Amino acid sequence: MRMQRIAFKMKLFKGYEDEYKRRHDAIWPELRQLLKQTGIKEYSIFLDEETGFLFAYLVIEDRIKLDTLPDEPIMQKWWGYMQDIMETNEDNSPWSILLNEVFYLK
Repeated sequence: MRMQRIAFKMKLFKGYEDEYKRRHDAIWPELRQLLKQTGIKEYSIFLDEETGFLFAYLVIEDRIKLDTLPDEPIMQKWWGYMQDIMETNEDNSPWSILLNEVFYLK
């Protein structure tokens, strides 16, 4: 199966840039393990400090497996942990918008 690239954006509340980085620098081992078990090979998040938008990029074997993450208790716990510093949906999942790939250089 060909690896798939997924990109999306999220929104961080102003003034929480350092806290967001601190929390991700100390990502829980069980969450890291879940992401790897889901098939995520690479995962990067970038911050546009001017706008507060977070740009996330990941590489996964099967993008359908991402649909299983919301059902995982550790994922729900992480969302609850992060909901005070970023825009979220009613279930505490991060507000996000998928981005369409328009160019890729290999």
